[in-house]
Amino acid sequence: MPSKITTPNSICILRLSAIGDVCHAVATVQAIQHRWPEARMTWVIGKIEAKLLANLKGIEFVIFDKKAGLKGYRDLYHQLKGRKFDLLLHMQVALRASLATLCIRAKEKWGFDRSRAKEGQWIFTNHQIAPQNKPHVADGFWGFAQAIGVSLESKPSWDMPINKQDQSWCLQQTGSKAYIVISPAASKAHRNWLPNRYAAIADYAHAQGLQVVLSGGPTEMEKQLGNKIINASNAPIINLINKTSLPQLLALLQKAKLVLAPDSGPAHIATTVNTPVIGLYAHSNPKRTGPYHSQSSTVSIYEELLIQQTDKSIAENRWGKRIKGKSLMELISVESVVMMFNKIMKEV
Repeated sequence: MPSKITTPNSICILRLSAIGDVCHAVATVQAIQHRWPEARMTWVIGKIEAKLLANLKGIEFVIFDKKAGLKGYRDLYHQLKGRKFDLLLHMQVALRASLATLCIRAKEKWGFDRSRAKEGQWIFTNHQIAPQNKPHVADGFWGFAQAIGVSLESKPSWDMPINKQDQSWCLQQTGSKAYIVISPAASKAHRNWLPNRYAAIADYAHAQGLQVVLSGGPTEMEKQLGNKIINASNAPIINLINKTSLPQLLALLQKAKLVLAPDSGPAHIATTVNTPVIGLYAHSNPKRTGPYHSQSSTVSIYEELLIQQTDKSIAENRWGKRIKGKSLMELISVESVVMMFNKIMKEV
């Protein structure tokens, strides 16, 4: 059922996390902004994710602190008290997010179709977007724009502003030499590639005349992984792990020739600034969660592992099924990544 509100004056987006999914959602939000530039856009979002998107134009960010428990819901209620939106786009199928909708008044509350409305999301909405056949996550969000009447003639695209201070910081760190970024860590250690293999790619890139930059967050796992890569490499690597804000990371990725990363937020941040990504995939389906514009440059063993573990193809399995195993990333060879590296460098 299409929206009855043909010209909304106020729209609320609910997508709290994670970094990659929030990046996917930006394309949909900006398409809606383009269709209705006068509509007031409010985005209920996690506090870390809000830092990445702080420079986006025309969006009011309302922070929901998921770690605050009941206080987080009370704070959200008080921030939005007395307001009623024309549309709420509930773009997160988690019970915690659905409970947050109880603090948001809206004439129409849109969620996923019943088959995708996990954890009871459908209970908290009164409209559902159309079903989709095995979409990428970004295309899944795209369905919200279509449902409320935005005519979409193209694929998702992004416009991510980067301020001059962050651009200047990036230049100070990297100099004028062309560089690649290796963002080696996923959210869980078993989804990381091996340090010596990252180091082999760093050495190869250096031999091609490229500077190598490491990026990552503040966890001990990320810092230790970075140190292991540096120790195993002969290249002069710039180590920026735990040394960037999210806006600075955006600037860093925007200037890179390419980004090498497992299934992680930085792969999707790079996509928003049109930087080619070599995504490394073993546990999850890159056709669903891979870097959107770089799906042809992923190095993936997911499908063959899926067949080994289930005796079924991607088409026969549940869309988005994850592969289990602690050492699967070891099956991705240096040679396969070098081959993809060479392919991308011929095109940039």
